[in-house]
Amino acid sequence: MKKLDATLIKSALGKIPDWQLDGGKISRTFQFKDFPAAIKFVEVVAGIAEQAWHHPDIDIRWNKVTLTLTTHDAGGLTEKDFALARQFDKL
Repeated sequence: MKKLDATLIKSALGKIPDWQLDGGKISRTFQFKDFPAAIKFVEVVAGIAEQAWHHPDIDIRWNKVTLTLTTHDAGGLTEKDFALARQFDKL
């Protein structure tokens, strides 16, 4: 997968407005009513990520889950990251 340039990244970010760009990564924090709900979300994320063979960094803080995406093999962001972000947004 080819690393996206700044123009393509900016365009892709427009389609996932809740995600933040930080260097060569995008991240978003999801908030839930409690810890069990956050864990259920992570379980669904894990299934989607495994199916795509592309895994986010996951940080769980009680009722908040932060997902961070980048394509390590490409050295930055690729379409694969944005495709997963859109899938996670649908959850």
